[in-house]
Amino acid sequence: LFAMLVTVLDYGAGNIRSLVNALKSLGHDVKFVEGPQDVLDAKKLVFPGVGAFASAMDGLRRFPGLLEVLKTYLESNRPFLGICIGLQTLFSGSEESSGAEGLGIIQSTIKLFRGDEGLAVPHMGWNGINVRRESAILPTTKPEERFYFVHSYAAMLDDATSDWVLATSNYGCEFVSAVQRGNVVATQFHPEKSSRLGLAILKRFIDSEPMVAIPPVMPLLPVSQPTQLAKRVIACLDVRTNDEGDLVVTKGDRYDVREQGSNSARGKVRNLGKPVDLAARYFEEGADEIAFLNITSFRNCPLQDLPMLEILRKASERIFVPLTVGGGIRDMEAPETGADLSTVKVYSALDVAGAYFRSGADKVSIGSDAVLAAEEYIASGGKKTRRTSIELIAETYGKQAVVISVDPRRVLVSSPDEVPGHHVIRTDKPGPNGEKYCWYQCTVSGGRATRDIGVYEMVKACEDLGAGEIMLNCIDRDGTNSGYDFELIADVKQAVNIPVIASSGAGCPVHFSEVFNKAKPDAALAAGIFHRREVAIESVKKHLRQEGITVRQ
Repeated sequence: LFAMLVTVLDYGAGNIRSLVNALKSLGHDVKFVEGPQDVLDAKKLVFPGVGAFASAMDGLRRFPGLLEVLKTYLESNRPFLGICIGLQTLFSGSEESSGAEGLGIIQSTIKLFRGDEGLAVPHMGWNGINVRRESAILPTTKPEERFYFVHSYAAMLDDATSDWVLATSNYGCEFVSAVQRGNVVATQFHPEKSSRLGLAILKRFIDSEPMVAIPPVMPLLPVSQPTQLAKRVIACLDVRTNDEGDLVVTKGDRYDVREQGSNSARGKVRNLGKPVDLAARYFEEGADEIAFLNITSFRNCPLQDLPMLEILRKASERIFVPLTVGGGIRDMEAPETGADLSTVKVYSALDVAGAYFRSGADKVSIGSDAVLAAEEYIASGGKKTRRTSIELIAETYGKQAVVISVDPRRVLVSSPDEVPGHHVIRTDKPGPNGEKYCWYQCTVSGGRATRDIGVYEMVKACEDLGAGEIMLNCIDRDGTNSGYDFELIADVKQAVNIPVIASSGAGCPVHFSEVFNKAKPDAALAAGIFHRREVAIESVKKHLRQEGITVRQ
């Protein structure tokens, strides 16, 4: 074994730290492209990325002459691995960015998933691949082996792509999930986020000897069965500073994180462990994603919360599945670090998100600021300003990087006429006074304040503004272990065409199968039952498999 110097082409968007950590975990060093000569000197070139097609191409144009040199590198059959947007830029163009020219190595256009058959877009989560040609980089996989995808646009099978196809997958249609011609390889999925299977692909790419010549094109291997997107099981860690000043994982009971009872611990912040160690344990136990929620960030500036950023950095060194971080994603003013307290600096939501991404996050979760943005959007009659945190982050990093975290309360009413202007549903759980209807009222500041906007209206507005996923909490169910709120989740799932994560209330494996079968979310999240080892992640997945629900092994 020897350390290879791997050249990475970073155009400035997304979580590049995950790829760097993955390469370093394999024992290799990384050099970033700073100009065209670095591409010419590369022995192995990796182009990762997320976000919009046009943004990626604009990023490549930052260095004069880089596009021409990159095309020459590719046309010369030199070792190249494109990841996600790194695959898509090989094409001549994309429906995502009309008029934006790609590298044109593959003369075809990237297409939008149409969202047919009720499928959520982006295509987000763990899907299988069907290997269609023999390759040292991507050997034949088993049906139960899955890789992490997150994209709204994809390459389709056509005459222009047929000679390049290495693997295909299914999501409402068959699409190209990997391409290869000679030494040029690209995957739509993220190897650096696909746990050990993904790391193995990176290792084979780096270790393989370059081909001297491009081999003849072989016929496509047949597909034995279509691939299927798995339901995700997500572990969530609420992180805050305890009374001793240490960052700990805690868990609330209806958002109250302080110990109850009459013993000496009463009133202290509930301490369930160290964030990085717990997250690493969940990765080893098979969590499909891990979410860190900085639950006191509404009071503090995350850019000055160096311990939280360090948690992300350390976690991304040990965890190779997607990481989401939430808390404080908004515009704010705070004293400059190291400056006089009277010197105030303005930080934008985009600044905060950028710091999280650079520290190892793949997605950011927006809470209170999303509620305010939705209110403004609805009040304006649906006008976009391109100034909200949702719009700015989605435009820069892609909609798949923007998660909306909603903290609603259930409000019972006797009749929809009591709350005109709000989306009201008939409930199967009548209130103490016989109320047969309810609506779900949004809250802000960690559930401490209510707003006059319902969840249904709020999530639809956020989707219009550019959000890519909904993390749907429920204050009434938080910490109760009584099961998810099926009525809330089903209502929101019907309202939007983006993925929905069910959260709050899980107490046993059966609760997961019930919510997937009854409310149809794309993922289910739990916290306390995992922290306290009351339920193991593998026990949840074993139960789901027994119930016929597809999950990652």
